[in-house]
Amino acid sequence: MASFSHNYFDDIIDDCFNQASDQVTDQVWQNLLNPPVQPQQPPKPKKKRVFIERNREIGHAHLWNDYFAEDATYTPQIFRHRFRMNKPLFIRIVDRLANEVPYFQQRRDATGMLGLSTLQKCTTAIRMMAYGSAADAVDEYLRLSETTALSCLSHFVESVVNLFGEEYLRKPTPSDLQRLLDLGEFRGFPEMIGSIDCMHWEWKYCPTAWKGQYTRGSGKPTIVLEAVASQDL
Repeated sequence: MASFSHNYFDDIIDDCFNQASDQVTDQVWQNLLNPPVQPQQPPKPKKKRVFIERNREIGHAHLWNDYFAEDATYTPQIFRHRFRMNKPLFIRIVDRLANEVPYFQQRRDATGMLGLSTLQKCTTAIRMMAYGSAADAVDEYLRLSETTALSCLSHFVESVVNLFGEEYLRKPTPSDLQRLLDLGEFRGFPEMIGSIDCMHWEWKYCPTAWKGQYTRGSGKPTIVLEAVASQDL
């Protein structure tokens, strides 16, 4: 009697399990044949890019009248201070970039309007490096957006290295050193090979253990970049 009762309940459990398994299998099969319709998500609103008419031509005219016209507003001494180089050297760099790097060549856009001039692009890069300013700090004067300013800086640095690196951005040869030493002694500075300049750049990803060694009064770790230039540069 006990054996019969035990087998009876086993049969009932097997039947229930088989029935549940069949229901699940049928449901999965139906979902594969007729997948349920998912509710459609409302499309995200597209963000419209704000267009700002910056009057690029006016920005170029102001820059030209301030520094490059015959009767420029600012003297060569002020130019040297703000551009960190003399005007002939800057003009030489601008001419090489305009002639050999397509990015710095002035073109017309799809509407026929002239784009940024070579002077505007190069001045943007120089100002950002000379003053360590943000990319959007030159917008009001030079008339270009933040993303364009960053692009100008990137292309300027890469192009200067490619065009002038082999001639200027190199170690001096023995003959160069002797020429510089002779020139320094003639000018009253014996044993001098050039003028040194340095700049503190913030070290954003400085290891925590090293921050104390590279922190000055600003409270932020910085790296000192040094460069030595001869007087003919």
